[in-house]
Amino acid sequence: MNIQTIFSNYTSFQERALTNRFFKHKDIVELLSLLPDAFEVTELGKSVKGKSINAVKWGKGKTKIMLWSQMHGDEATGTMALFDLFNFLQQDNETVQLLIDNCQLYIMPMVNPDGAAIFTRRNSQQIDINRDFLNEVTPEAKILKQYRAQINPDFGFNLHDQTTLWSVDETLKPATLSFLAPAIDKQLSIDQTRQNAMLVIADMFKDLHEILPEHIGLFDDEFEPRAFGDNFQKAGTSTILIEAGGYKNDHEKQEIRKYYFASILSGLMSIATKTYQIQKLENYFAIPKNNKQIFHYLIHNVILDGIEVSVGINYEECATLDCLSTTKTYTIEDIGDLSFCDAYQTLSSEKYRIEGQIQLFKNANFKLFDEEKLILCFENGELI
Repeated sequence: MNIQTIFSNYTSFQERALTNRFFKHKDIVELLSLLPDAFEVTELGKSVKGKSINAVKWGKGKTKIMLWSQMHGDEATGTMALFDLFNFLQQDNETVQLLIDNCQLYIMPMVNPDGAAIFTRRNSQQIDINRDFLNEVTPEAKILKQYRAQINPDFGFNLHDQTTLWSVDETLKPATLSFLAPAIDKQLSIDQTRQNAMLVIADMFKDLHEILPEHIGLFDDEFEPRAFGDNFQKAGTSTILIEAGGYKNDHEKQEIRKYYFASILSGLMSIATKTYQIQKLENYFAIPKNNKQIFHYLIHNVILDGIEVSVGINYEECATLDCLSTTKTYTIEDIGDLSFCDAYQTLSSEKYRIEGQIQLFKNANFKLFDEEKLILCFENGELI
C-alpha cells in the first residue's frame, strides 16, 4: 500500500474531534482514554500548571521511533496528525502490519499543554521549551529529555509549525511542509546518525512531492545548541524535523494536517522497510530551500506618490481572550518592485485606486477600488 492510496482514504481515519488549532489538554486526554489496549498510555509527568504530559507506546518491532508534538503551544498541526495516525494504526491493512512488526512507536502529543491552553508559543514560565535543553528550567523540557534517554530511540520525529510566510525557492509557493535533519555542530557535520535522518527525509520528499508538488522546502540547518532536535541528533537519535507552514484558504490547517500525516507515515514506512538505506544523500540536498518571498496579500498596479508600485501586506495573529480563535492585524510590509514575489492573495488591475494612506510598517488603513468597485477595506490593521 503506497502513500497515495492511503492519502486517498484519509477520511476513514481522520480524527473528527479535532477541527481547528485551538483544542486543549482536556480534549486530547479524552481521546487518549479511548485508545484500545494495543496503545499503552503512560503519564510521564506534569506541566508547570499540573497538566499531565503523556506518552503512547505502540508496536512490537525492533526499531524504536519517538515522535513528539506541540513543544510550542500554538503549533498544533503535528498533534492533529498524530491523532489521525492513532486512528490509522487501528485499521487492518498491510501497512499497519508492517509497522507493528518492525517498529515500536513512542509518541508524546502536546508536550506544552499550558501553552496550548492560551494558544501561545512558550510555557507558563514564559520559557521556550525548545531552547531549554541545556538548562532544564522547565518541567516539560526535563520530561522530554528524560523520556528520550530512557527509550534511546533509533529515530525521532520533531513536529512543529512554522510561519505561513515561508515559501519554496524558485516556485514562490507557500512552504506547506518543510523538512530538516538538524545539525550536530556548527560545522554542519554529517555523521551516520544525521545521514540516516537525511535519507529518510529524501524518501519522504519523494512520496510527498507526488501529492504536494512545489510546496515542500528544506529548512535552514544552522546549529542551535539549546534545541532538542540538534541535541537528540547529537545523542544518536536520527532526528527528522517536520514543519507545517501555510496553504491557501486553510487557516485552521485542516488540509495541511493531511499532508503532515502523510509525511509522518512515509517516514515510518521508510524506516520499517529500510528503503532509506538505498536512498542517495544527494536527493536530500536536492530538496528546494525555504525562503521568504511570499506575502499574505500582494497588490500590483498601485499609484503611490505619483509612481506605480506593488504593495505587500502581512498579518500577525493574536489569540482572543477565550483562546479559541485569533485576530489578525495587517501591516504594510513592503512597497516597490515585488515582481519576484508571490502571495496567498494576489491582486492586479490597471484601474486600481486607493483611498487612505499606505505607510510602510504601519497598520493597513485604506480602501482599494477597481474603478468604483470596492475590492479590499482595511481599518487600522483590521480587514473589514
